[in-house]
Amino acid sequence: MKRTFFGLLFAAACSYCLPATAQTNEEMQAMTAYMTPGSIHQAMAKSAGQWTGKMTFWMKPGAPPTNAVVDTKQEMILGGRYLRSVNTSNMMGMPFEGIGITAYDNAKKIFISNWIDNMGTGITTLEGVWDDKNRSITFLGKTVDPMTGKDAPMKQVVKFTDDNNQTIEMYQQADGKEYKSMEIVFVRK
Repeated sequence: MKRTFFGLLFAAACSYCLPATAQTNEEMQAMTAYMTPGSIHQAMAKSAGQWTGKMTFWMKPGAPPTNAVVDTKQEMILGGRYLRSVNTSNMMGMPFEGIGITAYDNAKKIFISNWIDNMGTGITTLEGVWDDKNRSITFLGKTVDPMTGKDAPMKQVVKFTDDNNQTIEMYQQADGKEYKSMEIVFVRK
């Protein structure tokens, strides 16, 4: 019974993918380019490893900062296509766990960041572009405001000082004005 179920599931998955399957040589080349990790993915792989981050965050503009230390393990997954970040900490007396996935979409020519953690039930998705001059990626998108249940604008800037030092700055809005809500200074272990 299980074998039949999984066989049908596999057949359904294959038939679902058939319309997207490339038919011409040009389409095959486009699909190959889309799925093949490139130099940007190799650059992302330089972030793989163990990191310690000193975190400062502000609940609202002008509020006193709260500090924490975060331990982070980053690794390339799915054949070098995505950078997974697993983060653990203790924030405000509670254990914290967060997982991030960073992608570079070869077709769209943009970075995509997804974030989930145990202090919420949603998924934050941001899109960004590389700034060669500042060695950074500026991500823009939305996150949910748990007080209203509505989307709120969000900006995240990831700065690559060198292969062993990175900084993440997060910006949110209060009363229509942007403020820095978090900063993490990472050092490779």
